[in-house]
Amino acid sequence: MRWLVGWSSAATGPVAGEDPRAVLPVGAQLLWGDPDPLWAVGDWRPDEVRVVQADPETRLAVFGVCGATNDQLKVGLFAARGGALRHLTAWPGSYTAVVQVGRRITVTGDLAGARPVFHTPWAGGTAYATAALPLADLVEAALDIGHLAALLACPDIPEALGAGTPYEGVRRIPPGHALVLRGGASDITSYEPTASLAVAAPQLAPEQAVDGVRDALVEAVRARLAVPRHAPDPDGYDGLDPGPVPGMGPAERRAARGAPAPGIGADLSGGSASATLALLAAGLPGRPGRLGGQGERLLAVTFNDRATGGGRAYRDAELERARTLADNPRLHHVVVAAGEEALPYTDLGTGPLTDEPGPSLTTAGRHRRRLLAGSADHFVGHGARQVLDAHPARLADLLMDRRRRHLLRPVTALARADGPLAQSVLVPFTVYRAARRLARTPYPDGLAETARRLLERRFADEPVAGGAVDASLAALAWCGPGPAARWLTGEALAEVSVRLGDAAHRSPAAGRPGERRARAALARQAADHRVFEQAAEVRNQRLHAPFLDNQVVLACRALPDTLRVQPGARAAVLRSVLAGAGVRDLPPGWGATSQLTHVAAVRAGLRGAVGELVGLFDAPLLADAGLVEARVVRKALRSAAEGAALPLDGLAELVSTELWLRRLVTRRGTCWTGAGAPRQKAVAGGVVPRARLA
Repeated sequence: MRWLVGWSSAATGPVAGEDPRAVLPVGAQLLWGDPDPLWAVGDWRPDEVRVVQADPETRLAVFGVCGATNDQLKVGLFAARGGALRHLTAWPGSYTAVVQVGRRITVTGDLAGARPVFHTPWAGGTAYATAALPLADLVEAALDIGHLAALLACPDIPEALGAGTPYEGVRRIPPGHALVLRGGASDITSYEPTASLAVAAPQLAPEQAVDGVRDALVEAVRARLAVPRHAPDPDGYDGLDPGPVPGMGPAERRAARGAPAPGIGADLSGGSASATLALLAAGLPGRPGRLGGQGERLLAVTFNDRATGGGRAYRDAELERARTLADNPRLHHVVVAAGEEALPYTDLGTGPLTDEPGPSLTTAGRHRRRLLAGSADHFVGHGARQVLDAHPARLADLLMDRRRRHLLRPVTALARADGPLAQSVLVPFTVYRAARRLARTPYPDGLAETARRLLERRFADEPVAGGAVDASLAALAWCGPGPAARWLTGEALAEVSVRLGDAAHRSPAAGRPGERRARAALARQAADHRVFEQAAEVRNQRLHAPFLDNQVVLACRALPDTLRVQPGARAAVLRSVLAGAGVRDLPPGWGATSQLTHVAAVRAGLRGAVGELVGLFDAPLLADAGLVEARVVRKALRSAAEGAALPLDGLAELVSTELWLRRLVTRRGTCWTGAGAPRQKAVAGGVVPRARLA
């Protein structure tokens, strides 16, 4: 786990009893000192931390993979000195920028939310970090049970979550914003274009927009290839001295099996997005890495899951497509065969403590097996679906723009998606009517309706059977309860409904539903990707998700809605991207979705681990917090294992949150040291009686 931390002290001095100079983050390297210090914490590589300085009071630090040259960093620093922030966010790559100009500190987040920034009042000023748990330790924060309830009940509604975190007093800046500190006082400012979501932004021609996506993806991949490479350190430390990392002690480090191969790698299974990144990286000039003397080739990994029977035909076809794609002199293909030991819900008793809960905790062991076969720098396709696909609510956007004829193809495709038996002449009319109703419904009314549904426990219309028509109809709304909401207690749902009711009074009356829902879905995916990085972490390895980069997100937002809503649009865009990069010979079936095999794997893992999962909820911390009733969850787990049509994503969220709580309350030590360090770690005794912590 890598993070940066710093603070801006009040101009009048620290609060009595809180001396910032007496507190130090554990295992950190100081980048600049008082009065507003900044540290890098964790196993940062030397090329991942860059500092440029114009004078003793004007400097810029960039953390992560940034494609800017040193001269470009200096230009960005001078622009930021004048107040311009967009220069700091326009370079290829995935990074966090921190600028100090006198006593003014500016910390930029990203557009997706994969590199968040957190802050909290402390010592008369403000402390900030790219991880929430260290700040919670610093102020000895208790758990925010209301936030956990909202995260389970309405994970895709920004108004339900607000700017909070699972820790009381620790706040998150929204995607597309920056934290500005002046003498300890904090302010949040946006660096995105100020165009209203209620008005359609000028859209490029489809060909021009696809060219922009191609250029952005190529630059994002090139930024990773251009980073200087060096062999991983055999002791597991690579770059800056990490010291003890919270949630991953010596036992966890020793448990990490093996080390990744040097060089660049990517997934050749799991979807068209990761395969696109693999082919782009293999085709660009550079040095992907040397693999056992076999030349400079990119390591392409295919995960072959043999434990699920329902999707065997698809798995065989996917493996054959991967072998065809890997017939390339710059690709070295590795097939990772796995059985029941790699199913979801296995190895739940082990794993590092993540900063926040997320569904990836239930599949971390499965993905770690795949990543162990990868390279030191490994591409993943996370975020592609959210930035390229059209959320069903975009059909309402087309109606608002008076583009009714563009609804014909997507609505017809929906009518055919569930097979001949499910087809009905009424399906196109039903979808059109739902889109029209959404286009005419104000956003506050949508929030108020969701609040009422929570109070009345109306979840019956949620698509639990996986039908494309039912799923699209459910998504044709401003917002709705999440898949885990049906298992929460009435008190928890009532608290979340109050949050939504308050937000309905504050929210503007206008807006574009497709735009809002697409951004919320991207933020949700970016947050889960961050949990995935921490939960499936392999020492010396870096995961790269170029689809979550700022420039790629902006390029994808320029795609016209009329192109997005067409059937197969994502695969078509990626085909065009590859064709523009010189890759044209793609195997038949390329671009097929992998949802079928994912559901089969989840059900198989649930059946195999149902005993352990039921035991996990014999005396759950979620019940101690008043969020669930244990017997209700146990019954749901048994029913789902027997094949009942229940929302599997909701059960994964409940299990992962319970796991996260247990790892949180049983950890040892804090993230800070020094004479003024906090006396107890965050959330100690804040969620359960202290007797449960003994």
